[in-house]
Amino acid sequence: MSASTSADADAVAEPGQVPTYAAAAPAEGGIRDRIDSGYGALSPQEQRAADFILDHLDDLAVVTATEIAEQSGVSKATVSRLFRRLGFTDAQEVREQARAARGRGVPVGPTTASGDLAPHAASEQRNLQRMLDGLADGRLADAARLVADAQRVVVVGFRNSYPVAMHLRQQLVQVRDDVRLAPQPGQSVGEELVGLSPRDVVVLVGFRRRPAGFSGVVRSLAERGVPVVLVGDASARAAEVAVRLECPVDSPSPFDSYAAAMSLVALFAAAVLAEHPRTGRTRVGDVTGLYADLAELEQRPGTEGAGA
Repeated sequence: MSASTSADADAVAEPGQVPTYAAAAPAEGGIRDRIDSGYGALSPQEQRAADFILDHLDDLAVVTATEIAEQSGVSKATVSRLFRRLGFTDAQEVREQARAARGRGVPVGPTTASGDLAPHAASEQRNLQRMLDGLADGRLADAARLVADAQRVVVVGFRNSYPVAMHLRQQLVQVRDDVRLAPQPGQSVGEELVGLSPRDVVVLVGFRRRPAGFSGVVRSLAERGVPVVLVGDASARAAEVAVRLECPVDSPSPFDSYAAAMSLVALFAAAVLAEHPRTGRTRVGDVTGLYADLAELEQRPGTEGAGA
């Protein structure tokens, strides 16, 4: 059946009647959720278009209804009807939702892996360069000075930010004492932040898809005068923080990339060490000595050092 005539297969009507269709999918959630919940009610031609969309979710921010129709082998009318059935006004609304979703870190993208790694490499290089450009005004040194001179340091990370926070804490604890990670597994963050004062510092890691209470944490710390170093992507903005370190996590894949974030952790920890090098290197030596005393690490020539 050709694309020009395939629309006729989407509906069945008696002569003189307006074609009727199966019930539309609920008009809520992202397009993937809407397709999944209403897929069985779609016509075969609409399913073909829906299958193409699911395989090319990463392109929805720029693709047109005509292009979807041509690539999936259905009519443009079928694609338009599919969008309406899914609860969208038109293709423009679909594109806008796709842009907004990806900007929030929603993992939209193709369901099949691509063997072309060049776009991934180019994206990683852009993220790294943007992160480095953002540090050119000296803000990394400002953040390092706050952390190096603080009485106590609490590194806070929620959800997908937690692994980055955990790695940063592991690096910092090797060059200075009293560095805590919050929240601990299964615990809330309140008990970790109570008692902090302006002499302490909180490093708050907040990449997109932050929990609803994130801004409340920033506000609470600001009200008590606790300096905050905020590490996050462009969407992490708060006027109350002392220093903001921006780190892009953009990726052509469905998932955000934290390669630049881990690079920032290495730079940040090194900058803290440079603030008090003698004290820091003494602690590095003490930690390394305890590793050996406790036989905690595999010993190989040339592997000694501060890296975790």
